[in-house]
Amino acid sequence: MSASPDDLFMYLKTLGISFETRHHPAVFTVEESKQLRGEIAGAHVKNLFLKDKKSNLFLISALEDTKIDLKTIHEVIGGQGRVSFCSADQLRENLGVEPGSVTPLAVYNDKEGRVTAILDERLMGYDVINVHPLVNTMTTSLGRDDLVAFMASTGHSPLIAKVGEPAPEHE
Repeated sequence: MSASPDDLFMYLKTLGISFETRHHPAVFTVEESKQLRGEIAGAHVKNLFLKDKKSNLFLISALEDTKIDLKTIHEVIGGQGRVSFCSADQLRENLGVEPGSVTPLAVYNDKEGRVTAILDERLMGYDVINVHPLVNTMTTSLGRDDLVAFMASTGHSPLIAKVGEPAPEHE
């Protein structure tokens, strides 16, 4: 059974991690998030849940403006051949979240350790990172080092790598 945001918040507190959460209407895309979030300081994240041809699973979290080339990203993350997006069922089964709610915090639900977590190196340049706390009706702000510590505590020490480039301004 998947954890609730409250379960996640309790776990963060047991780790001594400080965070702040804001409620908002559901958002499903980066563009919707930009319009609804108001002024929330720090890095805003986009996430990709991918699989390779051997069914290895990857959760990539990057700055929201990052352009990621799916034809070559496997070379960076260690995938076996090109990657593709996982289905909604695979997302629910492995990360316990719905489409639109993908978040690096979802590794909390991967008790079998099937998912390899990747954080983009540009994202690591920010002190505060904003992510969904397992649902897309809230945004949780926490420190970069706290995010990494949380992920490690779940058995998902993230690979930190350059996963893409900033998207051009007109995109």
